[in-house]
This record gives sequence, structure tokens and C-alpha cells, in this order.
Amino acid sequence: MTDAAQTTVLITGANKGLGHEAARRLGLLGWKVFLGSRDAERGRVAAEKLVADGIDVVMVQLDVTSDESVAAALDVVRRHTDRLDVLINNAGAPGHIVHPKDATVEELHPVFDANVYGIVRVTHAFLPLLEAAENPRVVNVTSAGGAFSVVLDPAQPTSKMHELAYSTSKAAANMVTVRYAQALPGIKFNAVTPGETEKKTFAATDMNNHMGQLTVTEGTDSIVRLATIGPDGPTGTFEDREGPIGW
Repeated sequence: MTDAAQTTVLITGANKGLGHEAARRLGLLGWKVFLGSRDAERGRVAAEKLVADGIDVVMVQLDVTSDESVAAALDVVRRHTDRLDVLINNAGAPGHIVHPKDATVEELHPVFDANVYGIVRVTHAFLPLLEAAENPRVVNVTSAGGAFSVVLDPAQPTSKMHELAYSTSKAAANMVTVRYAQALPGIKFNAVTPGETEKKTFAATDMNNHMGQLTVTEGTDSIVRLATIGPDGPTGTFEDREGPIGW
């Protein structure tokens, strides 16, 4: 079992990109990291890299679109700890950037399954472990592309990206975050976007073909900040690298 003084964190989609960098940064703080990865082999390789840095890590095969996978992941985590201090819902899907006139339910469904239902699946399953922690926190990695304040701003590039799946799923993920925060005051729920909204920058990752202007480390600043808040920290907020942003 985990030492009572060691902070525990589960990160979904942590075999690469923002999730892996968040795992590295939090692991270097002395946290025990449960590295969630849909692909078990990629997860093992990613975990070995963290172990080489002296990080206490457990690879957890975790497909957020599968009830059975989430249940099995819960069993793995329970074998190592009786509580979960932090859950970072990072796994997501970008969709295919299909124009609204061509978008169908078949295009939207897998994106919502990962970006919205995945958050609910994992959060629901791990709520008992979160409730057992002294200062539980949940960080949902969403996007400025899901903010009405951004999409309705003609100066923002996202306003001209005509698609339905990604932006609407991230807007739904933001609302999910707020509703959890309101209903469960004992757990801090916050949404983050890995960018600088006013500066119109975002982190370079595989999901955006590394087109971003920020490094993956800079992109995880908001994730790490909200993951490490104390008992007096915020809940129900939406933040980017520079602080709170409009919904």
C-alpha cells in the first residue's frame, strides 16, 4: 500500500504528450503516479522512462471508453492504495474536424465517448477512492475551443475552425466539471486548457500535429497548478496557463 504521506495521482492518457509530462513533473515531487494508457505496451514504455528518472510509477491499462477497462483499472489502483488524492482526466480524442454541414452522429459519438463520457466513467469509478483522501482534487483537461467566450471571439482562430465534435465535447466537459464541483464540495473539480488564451497559443502535441507554440512542459503548467492546490484552493474554475479564463 502507499505510504500515508505520499500523494497519489491517476492520469489518463499518460503514455505521451501532456499526460506523460504531467506524470513526470508530479512524480518528481515525490508523488506515486498511476500512469493510465489505453495501449498497454506503450504504457509500459512510458512508465519505464519515468522509472529511469526515479519516479514511483504504476502502469495502468485504461481505456476511458470502456466500462470494463475502467473497472479493471480501479482494481489495479486499489491493490496499491486505499485512496486517490488526485485524478487528472487527460485522455481525449480530437475528431476529424468535419464541417458542420457534413457532421453526423457517427462523427460526434466517439469524440464525446472519450472527452465527455470518459470523464464521467473514470470519475464515477474512482469517487470512493477520491472521497477517502484528505484533500481530493480532479483536474479535467478540456480546451479553450470549448469556451463560448473564445469561440464567439472573431479574433480567436478557433472561431473560424468549423467543426462540431471537438468544441462541443469540450464545452460539455466544462459543464460536467462545474456540475461535479457544485454537487461534491468535498472534492475540488477544475477544468484546464493547456495554452494561453489571450495570446492565442497552445501546446504542441501529437493531437494537433505539433503545431502549437508552447512546449509540452509549458502546456502542463495549468494542469500541475490545479493538481497541487491545497485545501483552500479553488473549485469549479476554468483556467489556462496564465490563470482563470471565461467560459
